[in-house]
Amino acid sequence: DDEEELEIAVDNTAFMDEFFSEIEETRQNIDKISENVEEAKKLYSIILSAPIPEQKTKDDLEQLTAEIKKMANSVRNKLKSMERNIEQDEARSSADLRIRKSQHSVLSRKFVDVMTKYNEAQVDFRERSKGRIQRQLEITGKNTTDEELEEMLESGNPSIFTSGIMDSQISKQALSEIEGRHKDIVRLESSIKELHDMFVDIAMLVENQNNMDQSVGFVERAVADTKKAVKYQSEARRKLLILVAVAVLLLGTVALIIGLSVGLN
Repeated sequence: DDEEELEIAVDNTAFMDEFFSEIEETRQNIDKISENVEEAKKLYSIILSAPIPEQKTKDDLEQLTAEIKKMANSVRNKLKSMERNIEQDEARSSADLRIRKSQHSVLSRKFVDVMTKYNEAQVDFRERSKGRIQRQLEITGKNTTDEELEEMLESGNPSIFTSGIMDSQISKQALSEIEGRHKDIVRLESSIKELHDMFVDIAMLVENQNNMDQSVGFVERAVADTKKAVKYQSEARRKLLILVAVAVLLLGTVALIIGLSVGLN
């Protein structure tokens, strides 16, 4: 019996060592994503500050965006794998299981925080890019409302407002900036949609860990606030951004609830 208990203890120690190794690797990946997000924010600022940004800067941003997406998917899959393993051992109440739950909760919350900051940076870049387009249109004598500008972005055709611009050197530069920033927004929105899909997936993962009723109030307020923020947008875009905001706040709230619950246990 003593030999069996010793063997179980050794196996359990090896299992926990492997678990902590996975935790550390995942934490490092989340930290790397955070660093990349900060770098992306710097590139956003560079692109916004230049009338005609260098192509290399845009290429660097595109490469960084792809890397963030790849690493975020990897972290998401690892967290889901950890969750499945925890569920399989749910029947056994032990100190090790509580530790695993706690570590998983901490990493989930950390991941949500980083990806929320990334989403906020993307949305801010979109709004400021839209503002630059609107100012350039005004310079060329084309005054547009937010609704009209959103229609242009929705259609994917900037010529709706640029076709009548006079052929002068200044207007050529303005036209080039309008078209360039329009392309930036189109690329960005593809990334935002992918982020939304990821948030929904993780929301389903986190939902299994705790009772969602406690977060209903937060979600309802999120919907109301998001509707105010996107009141000038088209119906399709409004639905997308509402879903993104709800998913982000839902994940943040549930991760916090889980963290508190594990802490109390």
